[in-house]
Amino acid sequence: MIPDQWYAITRSQDVRNDRPVGVRRLGMDLVLWRSTDGTLVCQSARCPHKGANMADGRLRGDTLGCPYHDFRFDADGQCVLAPCLGAEARIPKSMRLDTHEVREEAGLIWLWWGRRSEPLPEVQIPPEVRDKPELYATSSWSQPVNYTRYIESLLDFYHVPVVHRDHWFNWFDYVGWSGTAKHLGLDGRRRYFAMTKVENSRLTVEGTTLRHDFDLCQEGDPTNRAPMNVTFTFPGMVHIHTEPFDVTIWMTPIDEEHTQVLFRWYEDAHLKKALRLPALRRLIPRMALFAQKRVQEVQDMRVVSQIQPRVSGRQVNRFVAVDELNAKYVVMRDQLKKQAGAGPDEADGAFRVDDADLEADLLAPSE
Repeated sequence: MIPDQWYAITRSQDVRNDRPVGVRRLGMDLVLWRSTDGTLVCQSARCPHKGANMADGRLRGDTLGCPYHDFRFDADGQCVLAPCLGAEARIPKSMRLDTHEVREEAGLIWLWWGRRSEPLPEVQIPPEVRDKPELYATSSWSQPVNYTRYIESLLDFYHVPVVHRDHWFNWFDYVGWSGTAKHLGLDGRRRYFAMTKVENSRLTVEGTTLRHDFDLCQEGDPTNRAPMNVTFTFPGMVHIHTEPFDVTIWMTPIDEEHTQVLFRWYEDAHLKKALRLPALRRLIPRMALFAQKRVQEVQDMRVVSQIQPRVSGRQVNRFVAVDELNAKYVVMRDQLKKQAGAGPDEADGAFRVDDADLEADLLAPSE
């Protein structure tokens, strides 16, 4: 995991002001709640008194009550009431919950994982996501894989025609993505399976955002081609744009063996004129997410959950030329981790990836 980063941990809508919500992220048990004015609070989930789970507690005004003895903690984490001692009792300052820095951006809740500093950097959301006006639906689930491997499953999008086949729902991919109007989409399955070559690959770097533009195509048939754009922003956001769909995925470690996924599917811009009501237009992204979780995710995880070693890194894989985005991710992740552990005099060049470093990771054999 990369320190000194903002991690998307859940949807804003998942935390209300009537009850606390417990989550496990980055190896920590956390409790999220809102004060009476809607202010978001994120704290350690274990009561310092006897270790009860504060996510099972109750909100009492602007305090969170422990489910075991109703010790009450304010938004700063300090225990302000221990009923067993009485209202006038002096409570030790050590009786407190750790309070974590959180922000709300793009409909998500972000947790700062790293060194405290003032001011903290802004949450990194690239313009293709921040400025996107379309309606969308966002769903959440977890997978039993290390987050580096889940990220890599999205960075090498050319796996799609190989992995996503043989389920009845994949016919929608065949027809909608690869089928031609001349054949009423019935030629889609053949064309979809044949679309395995990557051409016109171009990788650009802007700070900690990587953009990979390429064509997924059929060798020898210039008519069977799908332009793709994959954008990655550290520590764990992937945005995929192609003609049939637009999606953004945020991945955050639950722990070393599990990943939390926030998957956002945007409306189809072609349906705006046909479907005037936003509620109807939002149905399609919701249906797409339903299928994503129950079909495409299952197909992906059959492969990804069996990958060894479970954690990716430098010289772990043997990359080929079209894995340039994946190789860049691995190199930059390593450099960002080193930078986060370095002293305050770390040079600005830590964000730069030399071509020699990248070439070494593209060509290096596995150890």
